Amino acid sequence: MRKSRRSRFTLKTRTEPTEVKKGRENGSVLRLKDVPAAEAFIDSVEVAVIGFFETEAARGYKEFMAAVKQMDKLPVALCSEKEVWAKYGIASDTISIFRKADLHQEHLKLSEAKKIDGDGLVRFMTINNILYVTEYNQATAAGLFQSVVKTHLLLVADRGRTHSDPLQQVFRDLAPKYAGKMLFVLVNGSEKSNARVLEYFGLKSRDLPRIGIYDGVLDKKWLMPAGEITTERVQDFCDSFLDGELQKQKEETPEDKTEL
Repeated sequence: MRKSRRSRFTLKTRTEPTEVKKGRENGSVLRLKDVPAAEAFIDSVEVAVIGFFETEAARGYKEFMAAVKQMDKLPVALCSEKEVWAKYGIASDTISIFRKADLHQEHLKLSEAKKIDGDGLVRFMTINNILYVTEYNQATAAGLFQSVVKTHLLLVADRGRTHSDPLQQVFRDLAPKYAGKMLFVLVNGSEKSNARVLEYFGLKSRDLPRIGIYDGVLDKKWLMPAGEITTERVQDFCDSFLDGELQKQKEETPEDKTEL
């Protein structure tokens, strides 16, 4: 299971905070005036993007605003207040992404960028849009594998079947508990583009839904035993990995590593 380098994709995100949504509807972007406002904004969403620009004439500002128009569901704000800059260690014009899923901050220092264009900024924001639960495809893999969190918990299910939504809810309920420890990933097993994920785990469509863990450091995987997928079973499965017990079990490793 390896990192993909494709870049053209979009991700689904959670509902924006009311003030951000209103700003988008008015054709403007929320402006953060002080530290409490910035903290409240970041705390209100799973992924927050802040454009730290000293002035609207700053390098990258126009390109950032153009990119924001394309990312209409991603919570975005602007900030020129140096008090807020100091809070987050910002020294020059920077586009920053704050994520809860892996407790990570990604900073793009515009002064160090060789080239700045709207498409490139869209790609930067999209790749780093890692939610508590992220839907896997050939493109989102790039962001998932770039995360400092290398353990992925996968729910492989046929999104067209009636069992899918309740299982996703189990996933969403548990994901915040493992923030910074595991990334929760949804894999639509009915998509042909995801066939190699099923192959990697030794699964057929008739085996779905199944839960698996992928360790990106060791390039190993484990499947939760077949049966009803409940919150308790999934939590026990996750905890057994974090406690080191799951790693003691034998893993069926394919002859050749599969690149997704």
